[in-house]
Amino acid sequence: MKITFCGAAGEVTGSQHLLECGRLKILLDCGLFQGSRAEAYFRNQGFRFNPADLDAVILSHAHIDHCGNLPGLFRKGFRGPIYCTAPTAEIAEIMLADSLRIQAEDMRYLTRKQPQHAPKLPALFDEEHVRQTARLMEPVRYGKWHTPFAGLRFRLRDAGHILGSAISELEFAERGETRRVVFTGDLGRRGLPLLRDPELVNGCDILITESTYGNRVHAPPGDLKVELLRIFRRAADIAGKVIIPAFSLGRTQQVVFFLNELANAGELPDMPVFVDSPLSNRLTTVYRRYADLLNDTVRQTLQADADPFNFPALTYVTTQQESMALNHRRGPLAVIAASGMCEGGRVLHHLKHCASNPNNAVVLIGFQAANTLGRRIAERQPRLRIYDREYPLLAQVEVLHGLSGHADVHDFKWWFEHLAAHTGVGQGFLVHGEPAAAQGLAGLLGDYCDTPPIIPKRGESFQV
Repeated sequence: MKITFCGAAGEVTGSQHLLECGRLKILLDCGLFQGSRAEAYFRNQGFRFNPADLDAVILSHAHIDHCGNLPGLFRKGFRGPIYCTAPTAEIAEIMLADSLRIQAEDMRYLTRKQPQHAPKLPALFDEEHVRQTARLMEPVRYGKWHTPFAGLRFRLRDAGHILGSAISELEFAERGETRRVVFTGDLGRRGLPLLRDPELVNGCDILITESTYGNRVHAPPGDLKVELLRIFRRAADIAGKVIIPAFSLGRTQQVVFFLNELANAGELPDMPVFVDSPLSNRLTTVYRRYADLLNDTVRQTLQADADPFNFPALTYVTTQQESMALNHRRGPLAVIAASGMCEGGRVLHHLKHCASNPNNAVVLIGFQAANTLGRRIAERQPRLRIYDREYPLLAQVEVLHGLSGHADVHDFKWWFEHLAAHTGVGQGFLVHGEPAAAQGLAGLLGDYCDTPPIIPKRGESFQV
């Protein structure tokens, strides 16, 4: 068997791992590389294999760094099945359609930077490629074995990262022997709101594991609900506004669920809350539809509350006019809006109107990458540049941890111990992590592997 690490090797983006066994070619994930516009565009244009030669893709989940280049794969000739869970299929279609808007913005930027008579840059993919990609998706149930080709069977287990996320177990028949490969995708945490804990898996010959936070310990998720209550009470007391930049997939639904719990308990202050993100609204509908795949707390809530993503003070904003009107309303009020790193979307308008008032609060609940507006807010820089104008940052800044959907050191140790307790782990590969995080996790994983774990570089291949 040959494994080629085509993306998310030595970095946390662009997940793509090619498995070749006999004549079979299976791709694990097909994510977009996300970085500077120019670098991202040129890296995402090509593949380190011929897409037309692939037999299938197994998709771990619907984050863009895992599914985002599937339409590009179709554009270059891939026509095989894309196996994933039913929620992932629905969410991926929504996310890919939204990515067309982001791609158009990036193309306009890159075109402005081109020499005057340079040939027009081709788009990575278009609307028709997205539609055709959605038709290739074949949903499978958690826990059920499938044999799509002679010599391969696989099943998906709940990864606990976002709704529909999956750990892939693959068994290849090769020269009379069965080789067992486990790919974590993005492994989730225990005790997250909404999500079930990651499922435990029994042993493997080859483990491909993410390592995003392989050298870190997260704060408990429940702490965030207490902090949100404190921030909302302050806003209610001084008629302030609370602006929460949040990723549309996963993070928005978790925050709304916490606020719903506070409202059901009679603890939430009397102030309106708005979710101002059309994408979040569509994705929340998918969460409602698949509530049976969420954790016991959600199912218990559903016994007394028909909608865990709604409460009397909450409004889902739909039109641009409704969004703009929020900027002229007096507090107290709260707005949850994309994007999570404040690099685009409706949240920029709310920040522009609210950042310079000390009665207001900006609440950051996710990772803020370097060189983003979100990072500058987290660093409490005195002036913010928004839409080519500068605004003094006088609002209170709250940086809340605890909602990361990635396993930390304790979660990995718990999961590795069970994996190795049965048939053990042969060879381990660490992907989807910056070098320090991957090195840290390699030290832990090494206690459970037959041979020292490998941290592959992008483009490296291994015979195993």
